Amino acid sequence: MTATVRDDLAHRIAGEITLSDDPGATMKKWRTDFDISQTDLAAQLEVSSSVISDYESGRRSSPGIGIVRRLVRGLLDVDEARGGNRIRQYGRVLSAGFESDIVYDLREYSTALPLEQLYEALDATEIVRGDRDYVNGHTVINSIQAITRLTNEEFYRLYGQSTDRGLVFTDVTRGESPLVAMRVVAPTPNAVILHGIDADELWEHAGALAKVDGFSLATSMRDLDDALADLQALA
Repeated sequence: MTATVRDDLAHRIAGEITLSDDPGATMKKWRTDFDISQTDLAAQLEVSSSVISDYESGRRSSPGIGIVRRLVRGLLDVDEARGGNRIRQYGRVLSAGFESDIVYDLREYSTALPLEQLYEALDATEIVRGDRDYVNGHTVINSIQAITRLTNEEFYRLYGQSTDRGLVFTDVTRGESPLVAMRVVAPTPNAVILHGIDADELWEHAGALAKVDGFSLATSMRDLDDALADLQALA
């Protein structure tokens, strides 16, 4: 990992905390996103766990820039000590040319995995089985941001190194927009998972469109943070 990626991520985290209306909640969001406990972060910073808890709960006044800098450095140092998975994930999104509010995760697997393992991580319900029952990676996308902000060329880059992957669209209400988008993007992925809706809420034509293009279609209601943690473990 390069210092540039780490520095860029550090500036992003610090900026979000500093500009937030609720700095404590934003601090907690980033800490949990890194899967770092209050105890582990406190140990890294050589303070008591109650200090971290007090900042996150708002019991202490909003942290100054010096405190924010220490907290951010602590998060990144813990991540690096664990292998730097979160920093590398951010670097992959950057290298693909995306903002992190569009792409939440983009990973390649070391070997092809059965599609069922992707479903298990998402607690997904399959609607249609496609032509291919394996995946070589996954991309988790904010559906609204991706569809409204990405060009066709940029959308294709969501496939990373292989189109044999699962595309997970979050913030879905009916699934119409992602499924229509799949009609104009070629080639198609192995699977599309619509996150945020039950199978009975799905757009009535979604299954038919998936069958036409030959990809598997599933829905998921699992908590996104929990799903991302299990998806990251697949790589």
